[in-house]
Amino acid sequence: MKPRIETRRSFVGKTASAAAGLALAPALVGSRALGQGHHPRPAALGGPPLRSDPYLGWPTIDGSDEARLLDALRRREWCRLYGDITTEFERRWAELLGVRYCTGVVNGTNALYAALNALEVGPGEEVIVPPYTFVATVNAVLQQFALPVFCDSDPETFQLDPATLQSRVGAATRCLMPVHLGGGTADMDAVGELARTKGLAVIEDACQAHFAEWKGRRVGGLGDIGCFSFQASKILPCGEGGALVTNREELLDRFHAFQNNGRDRLTGTRDGYRHHGSNLRITELQSALLLAQLARFDETCRRREANARHLTRLLDEIPGVTVARDLPGCTRNTYYLLMFRYDGRHFAELPLERFVAALEQEGIPVWRGYRPLNREPFLKTTLESKAFRRIYPARRLRRYWEENQCPANDRLCAEGVFLQQEALLGSRADAEQVAEAVEKIRVHAEALKEA
Repeated sequence: MKPRIETRRSFVGKTASAAAGLALAPALVGSRALGQGHHPRPAALGGPPLRSDPYLGWPTIDGSDEARLLDALRRREWCRLYGDITTEFERRWAELLGVRYCTGVVNGTNALYAALNALEVGPGEEVIVPPYTFVATVNAVLQQFALPVFCDSDPETFQLDPATLQSRVGAATRCLMPVHLGGGTADMDAVGELARTKGLAVIEDACQAHFAEWKGRRVGGLGDIGCFSFQASKILPCGEGGALVTNREELLDRFHAFQNNGRDRLTGTRDGYRHHGSNLRITELQSALLLAQLARFDETCRRREANARHLTRLLDEIPGVTVARDLPGCTRNTYYLLMFRYDGRHFAELPLERFVAALEQEGIPVWRGYRPLNREPFLKTTLESKAFRRIYPARRLRRYWEENQCPANDRLCAEGVFLQQEALLGSRADAEQVAEAVEKIRVHAEALKEA
């Protein structure tokens, strides 16, 4: 997944504010249509915020979480080497995704890292990634001293643009790493066909897309390897945690050894340390929380999805707001984020930052979408490091920047807005308040711009 964690974690505290029972902007259902009725002064101009109560806190907990966690605690088998809770979760997660194997790890970032390691992607090779994603997607590639090559984005879906994929494939390309962003899906038909044609591996970054589906199949099992994150903001959380899934037993062996200091999956250390490895083991405590959260996971997803679909219909009525479209093959979007584009021309040219800030002041949990990863300064610093200059010829690194321009993604980054899942976990009326707040700001956009 992956977004600005400090903003999400502090959101509940920010949204508690005074002024209940104010005269709201017109409701967006029934007899009160958008664009009619009274629009009180925005909170950014000194008016009362639209929402006076915080949204449902996340993650949620109930008695089952406490029972599972206390049971794991009292067993005193907190490391997976001594207990069987992680093994239980791995078996259950693989079953739910319709894949053969799962290996738990400490977080989604290291799931990506372990996936690349298992495929032996390394120095001198290239991995094609989207530029509109969390930085971990690219960091995992750089950790293997491979080059991330960026295909452009499709602003309509916020996913990678399959039309630019093939043009990015070169002699050094080893792997495609599509990201299923925000709970939706990348175009896995296009990815799979290109992989088959060119003989490339596919790692699905599904860190934001638990239970999302492409043509009725859950993502993660559509490529060679699928990677998931269970970080606290994700729709299946345990604080920190991650998993790799695959249908290939030889990859399972590599995952297991790599996350467990090189121990062989079947023989342990009886034959010595036969593999190179690291320590990426998820704990029994994390796995216990995941099993508890799984018990109500699908019901929570259904509520969030229903509210997201309803809110999308309402936002579609507001000029200047365009919700990310699902690809035709995406048969389930589980809405880790509801993503939309903002067109300031319909908001008196109010800058995007001011629009987002005004929504936040209304008590709506939004933030600006991703920056263009292909332009981030860390990438230049990394490629100018001693290690990369030793691996890659100077002429290759000079060409790199010219070859990795993504103009459509630049436009998307200038328009993208993310609504956090908290706004979709409550009632239908809670979701409607998001659209009411957007319309309220649109009506007062000129005054907000001049303030």
